Amino acid sequence: MKLYFNVGYSAKVGEKLQIVINEGGAVSKTHTMFYTENDLWKCEVDYFSKSASYQYQLIDEKGNLLRTEFVQHHLNFPHNYKEFIIFDEWNNKNFPENYLNNKILYNKLNQFVPEKISVLKKHTHLFRIEAPIYNPDWKIVLFGSTASLGNWEYEKVIHLSQTEIGIWEASVEIPENEFIQFKYCIYDTNENKVIDVETGENRFTVPNQSKEILQVVSNHYFKFKSYQMYHGAGVAVPIFSLRTDDGFGVGEFSDMKKLADWTKETNLGIIQILPINDTTANYSWTDSYPYAAVSVYALHPQYISLENLDFELPKDLVEGYEAEKQSLNSLELIDYEKMISGKWKYLKAIFNEDKDQIYKDRGFKKFIKDNESWLLPYSAFCVLRDKYKTPNFNEWKTHKKYIAGKITPFFSVKSKDYDASMLHAWVQYQLHKQLKDAIDYTHSLGISVKGDLPIGIYRHSVEAWTEPELFGMDFQAGAPPDQFTELGQNWEFPTYNWEAMKADDYTWWKNRFKALEQYFDAMRIDHVLGFFRIWRMPISATQGILGYFYPAVPVTEDEFKAWQIPFDFDRYCKPFINDQILWNYFGEGSGKALEFIDNNNDGTYSFKEEFDTQRKLTDFFKKNPQGSIEKPLISLCANVLFLTEERDGETVYHPRFNIYGTDSYNYLSEEEKQPIYDLYHDYFFRRQDHLWYEKAMEKLPMILNATEMLICGEDLGLVPDSVPVVMDELGIIALKVQRMPSENIPFYNPKNANYLNVVTASSHDSSTLRQWWEEDPELTQKYYNQQLIQYGKAPEKLDSYLAEIIMKQHLYNDAVLAIFPIQEFLATDEALTNPKKDNERINIPAVFPHYWRYRMHLNLEDLKEKKSFNEKIASWVKDSGRM
Repeated sequence: MKLYFNVGYSAKVGEKLQIVINEGGAVSKTHTMFYTENDLWKCEVDYFSKSASYQYQLIDEKGNLLRTEFVQHHLNFPHNYKEFIIFDEWNNKNFPENYLNNKILYNKLNQFVPEKISVLKKHTHLFRIEAPIYNPDWKIVLFGSTASLGNWEYEKVIHLSQTEIGIWEASVEIPENEFIQFKYCIYDTNENKVIDVETGENRFTVPNQSKEILQVVSNHYFKFKSYQMYHGAGVAVPIFSLRTDDGFGVGEFSDMKKLADWTKETNLGIIQILPINDTTANYSWTDSYPYAAVSVYALHPQYISLENLDFELPKDLVEGYEAEKQSLNSLELIDYEKMISGKWKYLKAIFNEDKDQIYKDRGFKKFIKDNESWLLPYSAFCVLRDKYKTPNFNEWKTHKKYIAGKITPFFSVKSKDYDASMLHAWVQYQLHKQLKDAIDYTHSLGISVKGDLPIGIYRHSVEAWTEPELFGMDFQAGAPPDQFTELGQNWEFPTYNWEAMKADDYTWWKNRFKALEQYFDAMRIDHVLGFFRIWRMPISATQGILGYFYPAVPVTEDEFKAWQIPFDFDRYCKPFINDQILWNYFGEGSGKALEFIDNNNDGTYSFKEEFDTQRKLTDFFKKNPQGSIEKPLISLCANVLFLTEERDGETVYHPRFNIYGTDSYNYLSEEEKQPIYDLYHDYFFRRQDHLWYEKAMEKLPMILNATEMLICGEDLGLVPDSVPVVMDELGIIALKVQRMPSENIPFYNPKNANYLNVVTASSHDSSTLRQWWEEDPELTQKYYNQQLIQYGKAPEKLDSYLAEIIMKQHLYNDAVLAIFPIQEFLATDEALTNPKKDNERINIPAVFPHYWRYRMHLNLEDLKEKKSFNEKIASWVKDSGRM
């Protein structure tokens, strides 16, 4: 079989195109293409399969890869032809029409049945177009300039068949020997007519006079107008926040069904949740933090429904269970510790009562076999964590270092740890079944679920224990100072060893996405900036302010000379302290501070060696509290100008964030201040961008191509110029929060959102709209007049009328998604608002650790019955063209 490939591409002198073909799962073969004229590249290939997956790539004259398509082409070849001429287009990931061919579309078309096309020997052309259409009443047709294509008459269009979701094909005979122009159209099957023609210039192809060759016109993509494309609206609510009659003081996976019922009532199409992985470190309220999972695969036992297990509660426990359930469900907020201890009490009782049957369960056995790569280490980790009362494997008496062969016996019947290991595995099995059941139900309603992927892993997690080589265990990840906290954030997570992950073809990430894809249709990547660079701190730091970007182009000692900066290590890299600074920090308590500081007898002071890092001070104060001087001493450690990094045997330097706000900087001479200020701006705003672009493009395409989920990136904070470029190129949906604009403006106007955006009024990290309205009256007044276009004085509290205006601002625009926290929906109805507005706050990033305990004040059963409220929301969504 002969394939003749043709593709248009404008390359520079010395550059060449190649085509890489994957033949039925075999090893890929690379073929060089030849330039003809008018930017057309050709290639002839002998091929022996009826289907092909392939992609084009660009190389330079030395054979270095310059650019590759992020999405493969797929073609099927009719059996009655031996030769095919293929006219292709370069496949860009960021065409919205392409990127929206994902799991959300599959949910919307959950009743889809593929159509077959009949390719006859007389046919000359096979037209193929990628066009994900979310309206079930629409289909794709084409017409063109020849009589066989209808002479541009709407009544003579050629109907295409949807052979796969989002793929439309038709084979036709075009006998005319003339240049062919054509366009695709949208046809409404209810009205039986063409309702719109795609935008842009006419498409074209050439005549085919050979009866032995089929010409394949493979087009990317239908050129939709904005209103024709998918626009979704959704609700954001953590699973733990759901309140139903069935809960046990916390939201559970089974409750998602009732949330889906309400979502359907209100015409919303997406449910967005927070991370759901197990965070059980010590069974205290600090485990409520959902971004510190002890496993990136295991689900959190808090979400299990005791009433939906495969086995019932022992009869003698039912009365106690009902009393405990009623008590926990009556609370306004989650009591994490009582809830989790109660669930484990009943889980252990059920398991011990029925373990003989559990061990015989074929479904359970299969679950263990299918998931043993992560389930066995996780179960052993849980047993050891509970045995030694800590998740910190460095403090365990045994198994400090993970060795797979020494963990296997945990699952041997003869092992004393067998029952405990199987308990954790069985709980995961039940969690998986309950979540899958809830997801399947949600999908049956045509509703999609958007998950949340934390950027980091917990330092004391299964992955850190089993694969430490993939992580920078000597460092901590966090975020630089931002609108949430002026000291930055220290998440205490290890950083990633990207070089090790790259060497393994990013298998760790691909597996992670594959696991998430079992349940989710879209995914929010928390802190997507971490794929460009991470804010990294040494273990010696406790505050985010002592971090620097990694990777980064650092400052070298030679560079200090070039900038004419008189570099002095002790002055620049150690905390600068003089008498005035001491007084400013400690006042009358300066004398007590001198217990930690040495006098240099030259008007300056230095920390004593045993107290010269934030970590040393923090550890000391845990055992020896010192009252009011603790925080100032720890902050004084950050009074430096540059941070050091050891790289290839050389010390390099990174300017401390907000260097010109430090006391150390203020005591420099004017001659030193200016060049350091200039160097600081060069480091943060100029020199890093190309490096960060390269690093992101190295890993993100590989990872994103491993999933069919719609990917959204949380890109808030200090965003480098390279980030929006990469996100646009890869079709990653960007986040727009109205009161956190990336531009230098007071507020982001949702009407300016482009298609590849998700807009929202607030997030789980921010205050709710009702709280925010009262935080800063001056700012609120500006927002009231300038953004909401209201006259006069702003009301002291946000009323339902204004909340409705804000919601509609976010619904009526071009953004692909408009997703709102459940609290903001309720704010549009005075009768449904929580009388205790501060109970609705989910997280306060400046407070770490924070207790994540928000729970809806209304039951979902009751909310579904609020007919007028639900109809109001449904009408907004429908009128805005969202679903």
